[in-house]
Amino acid sequence: MRVFLSVDIEGVAGISHWDEANHSHPDYARFQQQMIAEAAAACQGALDAGATAITVKDAHGTGRNLIAASLPRPAELISGWSGHPFSMVQGLDESYDAAAFIGYHAKAGDGGNPLSHTLSGRVHTMSINGRLVSEFHLHAFAAALVGVPVVFVSGDQTLCDDIASSHPATATFATKRGEGPSQHSVHPDLAIESVRSGMQAALERDNAPAVIDLPDRFEFELQYKHHPVAYEKSFYPGVALVDAHTVRLETSDYFEILRAIQFLL
Repeated sequence: MRVFLSVDIEGVAGISHWDEANHSHPDYARFQQQMIAEAAAACQGALDAGATAITVKDAHGTGRNLIAASLPRPAELISGWSGHPFSMVQGLDESYDAAAFIGYHAKAGDGGNPLSHTLSGRVHTMSINGRLVSEFHLHAFAAALVGVPVVFVSGDQTLCDDIASSHPATATFATKRGEGPSQHSVHPDLAIESVRSGMQAALERDNAPAVIDLPDRFEFELQYKHHPVAYEKSFYPGVALVDAHTVRLETSDYFEILRAIQFLL
C-alpha cells in the first residue's frame, strides 16, 4: 500500500500566532518540532496499517520545515516547491492508494483558527461552484483527478466540521478550536497519539466512499482583500473580473483551476 501525506503547520497542536509559523522567528522552533512529530506519527500509523511506501510533502511556507531523519523508514520527503500546479500535493499520482493531510487549517474568511487562510494572505475567499473552499478542498479535488481518496485529515475544529459536512467519508481529528485570536488546544502528546491511531484506523477501513466524484463543470471565484490585485490578475487567460475584488474562471478541467492559481496568487 502506497500512502501520500501533505503536512502543513497552522493546524498542528498549540500553534496560535503567525510568529510561530515563521522560520525566522524564535518562537518557530517549538512548533516546527510539533509539525515534525505529527508528520512522523501519521507515517507510523500508515506503517501500522500495512503501508509499504510513504511520500511526505512538506507543504508549509518554504517547504523546508520537516527533517527527513525524523521520519520513520521508508518515508520519502519532498521538500521545497517545484512550481507544479498540484502544489501542496506535489508528487501525488495514480500509483498511491490513499492520501492524508496533517496540520491543515480553516479557510480564509473563517474564524475557528487565528491562522485561517487559503494559500495566501492576499485571499479573502475562494469558492468552487458557489461553495467556499479551503486548502483541504483544493487539494482533495487534486487527489480526485488521479483517483486517490483523502482518508484522514488533522487540523482545527472548524476545518474538521467543514469536512464532515462536505466530505463525510474522510476521517478527521481536531487538534484545537479557536476563540477570536486565541485557541484551545489538545495536549501535544495527545495530538501525536491521535494522529497515529486515526491514520491507522482510516487506512484499515474501506475507503472507496472517500474518492471524490468531481463535477462536470467548475466555476472558480477568487476574492482578493485588495481590489488592485483583482484588476491585475483579471488579465490571466480565461479569467474575468466580476467586481472590484473578485475574478472568475469557468472550465470543465479542474487542472486548469490549479494551473491558474499558480499565477493568480
